[in-house]
Amino acid sequence: MKCKVDLDCSRLEHTHVKTVAADQRSENIERLSKMKTIFTILLASMIGFVGIYVYIKLSDYLLNSESTDQHTDTRTHHKIVYHNLPVESSPQCSNIPIGNRRDCWPGSTDLLTDHKCIQKGCCWQPYIGSSPGVGGVPWCFYPIGYQGYVVQSLQKASSGMTVQLKLVQPSGWPNDINNITLDITYDSSERLHFKIYDSNKSRYEVPLPLHQTSNKVTDTDINYNVDIPTNGTFYIKVYRKSTGKILFDSQEASPLIFSDQFIQLGTQLSTEFIYGLGEHRSSFLVSTNWTKLAIWNRDQPPKRKTNLYGSHPFYLNVEDDTNSHGVFLLNSNAMEIEIQPTPALTYRTTGGILDFYIFTGPIPDQVVQQYTELIGRPFMPPYWALGFHLCRWDYGGIDGLKKVIKRMRDANMPYDVQWNDIDYMRGHLDWTYDQHKYNGLPNVVDDLHKHGQHYVMIVDPGISNTQKPGSYPAYDNGIDGDIFIKKHDNSGPIIGMVWPGNTAFPDFFHPNVTTYWTNLAQTFHNQVEFDGLWMDMNEPSNFVSGSVTGCPDNNLENPPFVPPVLDGKTLRSRTLCASSRQHISTHYNLHNMYGYSESVATKSALNTILGNKRSLVISRSTFPGSGVVTGHWTGDNTASWDDIYWSIPEILSFNMFGIPLVGADICGFTGETNAELCSRWMQVGAFYPFMRNHNSVGFKDQDPAIFDEATQTIMRDALNLRYTLLPYLYTLFYRSHVNGSSIIRPLFYQYPVSDYNNTYKIDTQFMWGTCLLITPVASQDTTTGLGYLPRDRWYDWFNQTYIDATGGFINFDLPKQHINLQIRAGSIIPLQQPAVTTTLARKNKFMIISALSVHGEANGELYWDDGVSRDAIFWGHYNLIKFNVSQSTLFSTIVKSGYKTESMVLGEVKVLGVEIAPTSVTFNNQVLPTSDYSYTNKTLVVDKLSVNLTEPFKLSWLV
Repeated sequence: MKCKVDLDCSRLEHTHVKTVAADQRSENIERLSKMKTIFTILLASMIGFVGIYVYIKLSDYLLNSESTDQHTDTRTHHKIVYHNLPVESSPQCSNIPIGNRRDCWPGSTDLLTDHKCIQKGCCWQPYIGSSPGVGGVPWCFYPIGYQGYVVQSLQKASSGMTVQLKLVQPSGWPNDINNITLDITYDSSERLHFKIYDSNKSRYEVPLPLHQTSNKVTDTDINYNVDIPTNGTFYIKVYRKSTGKILFDSQEASPLIFSDQFIQLGTQLSTEFIYGLGEHRSSFLVSTNWTKLAIWNRDQPPKRKTNLYGSHPFYLNVEDDTNSHGVFLLNSNAMEIEIQPTPALTYRTTGGILDFYIFTGPIPDQVVQQYTELIGRPFMPPYWALGFHLCRWDYGGIDGLKKVIKRMRDANMPYDVQWNDIDYMRGHLDWTYDQHKYNGLPNVVDDLHKHGQHYVMIVDPGISNTQKPGSYPAYDNGIDGDIFIKKHDNSGPIIGMVWPGNTAFPDFFHPNVTTYWTNLAQTFHNQVEFDGLWMDMNEPSNFVSGSVTGCPDNNLENPPFVPPVLDGKTLRSRTLCASSRQHISTHYNLHNMYGYSESVATKSALNTILGNKRSLVISRSTFPGSGVVTGHWTGDNTASWDDIYWSIPEILSFNMFGIPLVGADICGFTGETNAELCSRWMQVGAFYPFMRNHNSVGFKDQDPAIFDEATQTIMRDALNLRYTLLPYLYTLFYRSHVNGSSIIRPLFYQYPVSDYNNTYKIDTQFMWGTCLLITPVASQDTTTGLGYLPRDRWYDWFNQTYIDATGGFINFDLPKQHINLQIRAGSIIPLQQPAVTTTLARKNKFMIISALSVHGEANGELYWDDGVSRDAIFWGHYNLIKFNVSQSTLFSTIVKSGYKTESMVLGEVKVLGVEIAPTSVTFNNQVLPTSDYSYTNKTLVVDKLSVNLTEPFKLSWLV
């Protein structure tokens, strides 16, 4: 190196010699530190904390005496100031409770040592029962008063504020961003938006079409307060204005770090009652016991403590006064979310920006409504999609498919939709069918349609690239349109391997991909008139890691931080190279949105093909906003009793994520089922919003008609119960579509106050809307069991008797013949006589069941349209009828009368809880000659009616 002045060269040489010496001493220190850590763990297991205390103190003294003022960390390439914090004696370290330690060394891939920890300016204290750097109680944690970013300036406006932040202490992660900006916007009185980003350089942001309001509110209109310091260490606090309760508080949580590929921010939680943060197999209530959740979409049959098919960084937190709020981080990069006992939560993500939304509720369902207002309301499914669906992988060809269809019809099983898995394809090629094995498939589909049934088949995103040129339009057209995901250097499509062998993958963010996908779907629909599409393998799944030729060695493939994903240290396991190129960004940024983007393109294709008819899309991989276009099933589960239970918290979570059309593979996908397991599963599955029985290749048939007569009867009764309730379920979907309400709900939504917070922990029971309480059986040989009955009056669905519950667990009857179903007092539920298809059931008479409260009151509603028109709500082509009971009179009010093509005839009214036998019953002021009253059940039944529901009516009983 040339120097202009000798003095400068001498300084440079002196610095170089000093650095070499320091590095040599550092290596010695690291060796001693690693030996110390190993020995510490061994001693901890043998003699406990007291026995190692003296050893730690002595070794720390030796290490500190060897240390230099500065040290270059070869992992991060940052020169970090050595703060020389005492291991235990400093108040900055020793005054931190165990449950509030904030991990300073997440995602460590090598053996963490006290020397490395202290060099980062953090505290080191071993904790017996956990290991350093691998989860649990951290050994290396941030001290009190840790400074990362400080506030440089703060500018307030009527609808928010802008804050400039400056880095004062390097984080130890590569490429810290020195200057960042915080924008705070008062989106509405119930929604706060704050965004943290690089002040000087644009970064990747999630391309999700949010439903923002154009008119922001002012600080006088909001029901929350925001606290930011005007100088000093940065934090953000958000409080509920009316109560002062915490909604977001980063002051005593994990500090803000904003480097190129590691971004972190923590918050205190209001209580330990936190829900959401999917997709994971866990209880509905997320554990705060040092839980680390990886978010990175993965083709993985559901199992605990790993990342699964979807990404949903949204949670609902209950406050200690039963109010609730929600927090959504709009970020699509690989992410870790850690929840600790304080309770507190830390976000750590590998890229993008921090883009937060806070929803103030305060009722839990209002939080969900506010969330879906932002990401998009759930789509309105066609009526037939609420019927029973049947599928299996490998029917053995067209004859096997026909055999099952005939068997179900002969058994008189309610059954609306037949599906096909990948065995219908020619060589597993998308947009083909095997004209030898499945010769006559178009005729089978035509026959389904003639019987008022529908057809859905699977389509995977992987497009084979090994077919003869000119013989496979799916690949040829993709090459012509240049729509496939490319290698990192843009040299051509990245090639993975899925069912058909080597495959390319459409980039569903490419501007030409919707036309490409629509043309393929239209061509196939011209042959086989499908009614919906099933999107599988769209994480995207890949049978090789990255590509058939591997992945390059770069910072996207080997980031400095990897969340605790399955297979550990790499993001490319069972998917594409992170550095592969999509039209708008890298797969590193867009991976978690692949299934979402495919669902959007698929829904658009179906809208084009089917015109004004509603369609059905079901996707395995999901992201916030997916519910606008698709439903979801919970993936490749197992025929086990445990899997019945696990389906319930999963379905509760997805209703919270704005994807209410969700269900699990009934009777199990893999493994052999049996009559008891399958019948119990059919009973609870009748209350999944999306009800499908599906199993895998190599296992015996499990359609309801394959079982013995007694089991068939149980399953048929479960299906008839569902079909009877479909008008109520359809009305719940209407409410979900127009205001975002959940269909499946936990008990605490309706009953937040209970002894010992029981309802906050329950996920073995659930509710349909506000009216029905479902208590499933998820264990063998069970006919009685404990269930929670909230403080209210409850009517048994099957015998109409009621119990005035005081709020607590009681012993429920759980007969093998049917599920335990309770009606909440004060509910009015619209029903319809069932049939073997929804097409036929819609022609039957309606029924109304009214369950009176202790004050003799009740209310409900019915939404009705033609069941298929896509824009019925937009154009007002529907009927909406309200029902109310007061003073011994049930009356209807026509809120909307826009659908008159189909007659709506009321045939029966059943009123539960009529304490005294009526002396007379009138309908529209005309005395009815006959009615039935049960003194045992205190139930009034008025049947043999033929009343036009589109006109107001009044039913009164005189007591």
